[in-house]
Amino acid sequence: MIDIDKALATAVKTGKVSFGANVALQNAKTGKAKMIVLASNCPQNIKEQIEYYGEISKVPVMTYKGGSMDLAEVCKKLFIISALSIRETGDSEILKITEDVKV
Repeated sequence: MIDIDKALATAVKTGKVSFGANVALQNAKTGKAKMIVLASNCPQNIKEQIEYYGEISKVPVMTYKGGSMDLAEVCKKLFIISALSIRETGDSEILKITEDVKV
């Protein structure tokens, strides 16, 4: 099993990651992201919209086990993160998490 915290930190460090719910919603609509991660306390209406458009454009959407402060801590950012879009994974193996879920 892959450590999600470590995989997220590696993706932020070596890949291309965009922060913010509005960017995540836009990436879910266009299908440009490889994966979208939502904090557990992300506002319900935003969460539903991102999951809906993610399903249409076949972008996997994962809900992180911690809140927005925990997600910011893992990403080593000084601001809270309710959603993030992974456009390129870099050295991270975070996309294997979605493969494990599908099996």
